Amino acid sequence: EVIARLYADGRAYAAAEAEKQKLRASIIGAGIRNVAIFGIVALMLAFATIVALLVGLTIALAQLVAPLWATLIVVGGGLLMVLILLFAAKGAITRMKKAIAP
Repeated sequence: EVIARLYADGRAYAAAEAEKQKLRASIIGAGIRNVAIFGIVALMLAFATIVALLVGLTIALAQLVAPLWATLIVVGGGLLMVLILLFAAKGAITRMKKAIAP
């Protein structure tokens, strides 16, 4: 009878532990989902803010030069920033490769 009770208790403990791990996994999954949603919304808002900044800059420059030139200046400046950031990323990747090379 003692062995049967020990077996039943062990089985109940294993079932409770499995339920605890399932609950823990669902909590972690919900947390990761929420972080992903908040991160995506933050990125979308950041892009929208950058677009608004570029539009405002174009409008402000249009008062000093012709609207076409203002647009070209803003687009050129934006592309220049993209190139600088891409070269910085390439340099970071190169440094990382050198650091992990055998």
